[in-house]
Amino acid sequence: MDTILSNAASGMRARMESLDMLANNLANASTGGYKSDREFYNLYVAAEAGGDASDGNGLPTQPLIEKHWIDYSQGQLHQTNNPLDAALDGAGFFAVNGPGGPLYTRNGSFRVNANGVLVTSDGYPLRTADGTTVQLASQNPIDIQSDGTVVQDGQAVGQLAVVDFPDRSAIDKQGLNYFVNIDPKLTPQASTAVVHQGHLEDSNAAAPELAVRLISVMRQFESLQKAVSVASDMNKSADELARVNG
Repeated sequence: MDTILSNAASGMRARMESLDMLANNLANASTGGYKSDREFYNLYVAAEAGGDASDGNGLPTQPLIEKHWIDYSQGQLHQTNNPLDAALDGAGFFAVNGPGGPLYTRNGSFRVNANGVLVTSDGYPLRTADGTTVQLASQNPIDIQSDGTVVQDGQAVGQLAVVDFPDRSAIDKQGLNYFVNIDPKLTPQASTAVVHQGHLEDSNAAAPELAVRLISVMRQFESLQKAVSVASDMNKSADELARVNG
């Protein structure tokens, strides 16, 4: 009976993690440039897992989420006609100056701050290919070319730094729409992604798919709850029978 309880409890814990992850993805289904979190399931194999051996090698197993991973697949681009919006078509990120150092984002909803600097919606200055920021000379419209070059009044005022990482395991999420380089030995490289002015990239979290998955995981969780209840009742019955026979 303990095997049923142990495996069901482990399965419930894994489904609770999935529910949290799916709920967060669903909440960001309309967040521009958002990249979904996903899970990779596996079995925990060890003597302390408890229960009967089930891995074929004499060791007990329990279900678990081995790791989370980020789905970097391209979101759809939609036209906004706002000249300060920009979307990336292809692999890569806009580089920005965050509070603690460089950050990277797919959200191209930009604005101009009071000092004439091109910044993200959170106020972080965009980095240029040469490590500076985009300083605009006037309030006149700007043209963002496909390679990220920003032109105002017929003059190039900077080229947006669009970079990528050969090893995506070297970056991790920071907040909703930013990524940070967690491997100081890895240097971001120039990306070949095409910049589309007047467009934004949608979240790659599809609300209909997430809703179906959320219902499925909730049903799995409910089934495991019933298994725990049944196993608990069986344990109580076994204990009562042992007392009677004892």
